[in-house]
Amino acid sequence: MGGELLTTSRSEKLEALRKSLSAVIRGKDETIEILLIALFAGGSVLMEDVPGVGKTTLAKALARSLDAEFRRVQFTPDLLPSDILGSSVYSPKDGSFTFKKGPIFCSILLADEINRASPRTQSALLESMSEGQATIEGVRHHLPSPFLVLATQNPVDFHGTYPLPEAQLDRFLVQLHVGYPEPDMEIEMLYDRAVTLPINSVEIVMTMEEVTEIQKSVREVQMERSLARYLVDLVSETRTHPMLKLGVSPRGSLMFFRAVQSAAYLAGRDFVIPDDIQKMAQHVLPHRLSLTPKARYGSLTRLQVVQQIVSEVPVPV
Repeated sequence: MGGELLTTSRSEKLEALRKSLSAVIRGKDETIEILLIALFAGGSVLMEDVPGVGKTTLAKALARSLDAEFRRVQFTPDLLPSDILGSSVYSPKDGSFTFKKGPIFCSILLADEINRASPRTQSALLESMSEGQATIEGVRHHLPSPFLVLATQNPVDFHGTYPLPEAQLDRFLVQLHVGYPEPDMEIEMLYDRAVTLPINSVEIVMTMEEVTEIQKSVREVQMERSLARYLVDLVSETRTHPMLKLGVSPRGSLMFFRAVQSAAYLAGRDFVIPDDIQKMAQHVLPHRLSLTPKARYGSLTRLQVVQQIVSEVPVPV
């Protein structure tokens, strides 16, 4: 690499991290790659899939591999913002109040079934996901850096759920669908867990300090202006597409840009190519879009719209 962004030592650690996660979640190399892209781009991840496919296990394995402080919050209808952020606790001894930090003060937060909590509680994560801080009782508290939110939601049971508003969806860098394993991989999974759980054998392969250094290196990845124009052209098409009533925001463009840099970095390059943009468009853009009623009634998906836009916008030469 021209810029020497990815040293041999760092490349070996990244490969060890991939293998560590692959040993826990078999046959999901692309899912793991997108998760790592989001991590090193400094963005949060929304994992939407049916129960039992390994969403929570993947989050735990990532935290263990990075020796990161990990917290899991099970979102329920009665969960309050203070249950996540923390609150002041009264001491009857001297009549003073002491702030007790909530589970959000960690490096990796798993928001399990986020759509089961009320919109008020969901919104407690907005500031932390955008700015790495939380304002509690009028006082600003900085969160650990890096800070990553991994949120899960179940797409098949909508009873008693609250759909995430567009403003919150826009704060997730990528949306992942883990999916069912292939039959051969599922057989391997049965034997893997016959005696013990693979996650219990996960070892530390990288520190959060090294994650921070990689995040800095990702920002040094070069993108030619012609490719930046291509990226913006893709985004602009979402704002005028006849099947969309809501396109990608400028914040989405910024996240798209960072995700593309991270994808190039993990591919071992210090520069972006069109393939990086086309690859990440399918993970960064769909959840930011809102379909028209005509598109929904026609069974058109947001991913299909993105794929159509990618196929039609000219690639710079």
